[in-house]
Amino acid sequence: MAEGKSRHGCLTAWLVLMIIANSASALMYLVGSDAIRRSLPDAPGWAFPVLIVFSLFNLVCAIALFQWKKWGFWGFCLSSVVALVVNLSIGLGIGPAVGGLIGLVLLYGVLHIGKENKGWPQLE
Repeated sequence: MAEGKSRHGCLTAWLVLMIIANSASALMYLVGSDAIRRSLPDAPGWAFPVLIVFSLFNLVCAIALFQWKKWGFWGFCLSSVVALVVNLSIGLGIGPAVGGLIGLVLLYGVLHIGKENKGWPQLE
């Protein structure tokens, strides 16, 4: 942790969860893409490589946020927009596709809770 910076427990827990979830997602898309493709036969071939890359990108962004880098948040914003487009193109309905933005909203929220250990103002 950077000297003089303090992260509250909710932010720490959320970042750890994001690291675990995005690692699992990348692995799931990599190992289980054939099964997923069978359940979504109309999905374009490019969708799963894009999802793998962006899961790994999200992992990098979560680690960056753990190291107090603001670009990690903006990376999640970019990734969320790309995921929305990909989810719509593979045939998910608007509800589940937009539901993918919930993680971004929660991240924004946990970065803004707290008093002296609020995450957002400490990001570089």
